[in-house]
Parts: sequence; structure tokens; C-alpha cells
Amino acid sequence: MAPATRSLPLTGGDVSIEGAVSLETTATGLHPWRLPVARRDLFEPSVVNKASMPAGVRLTFVSDTTSVLLEIAPPGVEPDPPWVFDLLVDGRLHQRLAPPPDADSVQFVDVPAGEHRLELYLPSQYAPVVIRALKIDAGASIHDWCDERRRIVFYGSSITHCRHAAGPSETWPALVARQFDLHLTSLGYGGDCHMDPVVGRMIGGLPADFIGLKLGINMMGALSASDRSFRAMAIGLIETIRDGHPDTPLAVVSPICHPPNETTENAAGMSLHRMRQRLAEACALLRSHGDSNLHYVDGLRIMGADDVHLYIDGIHPSAEGYRFLAAGWSREVAPKLGLS
Repeated sequence: MAPATRSLPLTGGDVSIEGAVSLETTATGLHPWRLPVARRDLFEPSVVNKASMPAGVRLTFVSDTTSVLLEIAPPGVEPDPPWVFDLLVDGRLHQRLAPPPDADSVQFVDVPAGEHRLELYLPSQYAPVVIRALKIDAGASIHDWCDERRRIVFYGSSITHCRHAAGPSETWPALVARQFDLHLTSLGYGGDCHMDPVVGRMIGGLPADFIGLKLGINMMGALSASDRSFRAMAIGLIETIRDGHPDTPLAVVSPICHPPNETTENAAGMSLHRMRQRLAEACALLRSHGDSNLHYVDGLRIMGADDVHLYIDGIHPSAEGYRFLAAGWSREVAPKLGLS
């Protein structure tokens, strides 16, 4: 027989929803957003769509409950691949669940005895999640987890959104954050990392002790920058972020390997080789103007031509590939930011 449960307040209580930029109360529940929802009309609709999906968003609290029940509104679409929820206990994966697309609840069981820090990661797949309730054992303790860890903010494409990761706690940003004991905000927007100025302004306003930008691949496919504009846009994005974070360690990572676009130019006259050159130039110029906390890393040092067997579809890493990418970021980028 399942234990009796009680609902926890989703806001204003001991539960914290981390990794979200804002929260929206709707007729069906609480919707975490990865942009400021009151200003959503200032963002491109495609960015709004991806920001409605909770990659990196998790519910955190401390409890001695033996079970956790999350009630959700069915998404109305079938996520591809199927959505996945993770429960971490004291920073370690306890249980991973992949409910059917019409599920209205997800229940984690057999949480170890005693009081633990619990983190319930929402899916990284392309589907919004609206939370209706969070329930624990009726007699269980509950108090907030005062997360005072240093904060890292990542911005990137579908390769940062990571819908093909094994689970939402195993996206490469989540793996990196856990390795270095950091608080994560992941702004991976599948197909929609185009260095939008309004996104730069948002990042400048978020709390951050470290910032990681992974730029280029979406602009290659969507023809959203030419050789004339690409470097200027990168400089503008970084300068906009610097208005809010003048001295925060910031790393720019250029595209990882994608053989079809390495040297072949798109209709805008850009190749990945040229994008890497321009990003390196942008960072060098800004450093020459005094930005000593800005660092450039060639994406090929993280995943190069010898690593494309770890892709699931020729461009996106597989679950194993995302673990490999996390290890590469930790090896090549983290030391430049002072992480160890």
C-alpha cells in the first residue's frame, strides 16, 4: 500500500525551482521558463518555444521522505525522444523514469532512509512541463536547501539543450556543474542560438560566477550571419553580457566538428572553419581592450573529427557523446575559468 502523501507549496515554501529564469502560474499549474516570461514578446517566437522547455530545471529540497510524487499536466505532444525525469539524492542519481507522453504524474520510490538533499530534474526533451503538485510522505520532514554554490550560466544550441542525453542530469552542462559543484542555469535553445541581443541582455542580468557560450552552429544552418556580421555580432553579444558581468570569467567555445560544414561554405559564405577564426579574432580583440577574463576555446579540441562516431545523427552527440563532451569541456575550458 502506497504511503499517505502531502502536497508541498511550489512557491514561497521549502521547495525551490532552480535553473529557471522565471515562473508562470497558468490555469493548469506552474510553468518554469528559461527566459523572463513577462518579456517573452521581445524574444523571437522560436526562442520562446525552446525556452518553454525545462532543460536544466530542477526542484530542490531537503527531506527524509521515502517517495516523491510529481503531478504534471500532460504536454499534449509526444516528445522525441521520450521525455525523462531524474531524481538525485545527495547529488547522485537515485532513479530515472521515462513515463508515457500522456502521463499526469511521475513517482519516485525507495528513497534511502534519513534526511537527504533531493533534486528532481525535469526533462531536457523538446516538451514544456507544467507542474501541478509535488508530494512527499505525509509524515516526512521538509526544509529548504540553501544552495550557496557558485553559479554557472551556459548558452548554446541544441548541443547544449541536449535532448538526446541519457537523462536531464546527464546533459553535458549538468555533468560539468556537478563535477565542479556549481549551481547550473542552462540556456541551451535547440536551433535558436543566434547571438540575439535580448538574450545577451538577459544573461547580463542573471546571477553568474562563470559564463559559458557555445556559439556558431545554428547560425551556419540558418544563414543568420555572414562573414561581414558574424564577428561583430559575437563582439556585441559579449559586450552586452559584460554590461552586467564586467569581470565574470567567460569562455567562448566555437563549434564542435561537423564534417559537412567544416570547409564547405553555406549560402551566406560561412564555413565552420571561418566561424572559428572569427570567434577567435573577436575574443582576441576584446582581450586587447582589457577583457582579461574572456577566453576562447576551439570546439575541435572538445569534439573533433576523430570523435564523430559519438554522434547520434551526424551532428548531435549521443548520450555517450554528451558524457565525452562534458569531459572535454572540463579538460579544455574549466582550467581557463579557474575551475578545478
